[in-house]
Amino acid sequence: MDPLLNGMNVAILVTDGFEQVELTEPKKALEAAGALTRIVSDKFDKVKGMHHDQPGDEFTVDLLLREADAKAFDAVLLPGGKVNAAALRNMGEAQRFVQNMEEDHKPIAVICHGAWLLVSAGMVEGRTLTSFPALEQDIRSAGGNWVDQEVVVDSNLISSRTPEDIPAFNDKMVEVISDRMRAHLRGTPDEHAVGLASS
Repeated sequence: MDPLLNGMNVAILVTDGFEQVELTEPKKALEAAGALTRIVSDKFDKVKGMHHDQPGDEFTVDLLLREADAKAFDAVLLPGGKVNAAALRNMGEAQRFVQNMEEDHKPIAVICHGAWLLVSAGMVEGRTLTSFPALEQDIRSAGGNWVDQEVVVDSNLISSRTPEDIPAFNDKMVEVISDRMRAHLRGTPDEHAVGLASS
């Protein structure tokens, strides 16, 4: 497979309690396509995942949220997990990070409970997305259009419901990020080059 995302920088924004497979599997897909991923968190050193309601593994934090600059990334991945999502949605720094990504129209890939952060950041009004079904009313109350599909793409927003949707989610996430890179380079000397990131 061609390295579609060579040089693209993708932030993975989590705190303790994220659904582990919703980080590990999209991360593998991004890296297989050539992207560089960095785990961004409010936690120092390590962040801990979950397997549904059971403790998962620890992962090294690459960058503290308070030091993260959205301008340095081409896209952001928001894994779910109820504990993780409930905490992130109340962090002003997390809200500002995704708002800055949205302002630059960068891809935002969100799965399961991860959409709570977008609700709290005021980013779902007028948008069509999916999520873990329990978030339907929150999204609708915030002005969003919630649909029950395995993956939904609304411009730069890619969303899915549960871990079962990850294969379709990964495919669309890579596709949308790749499309953005090509659009960014169109008409430039680098349009047909390989391995160049957008900025």
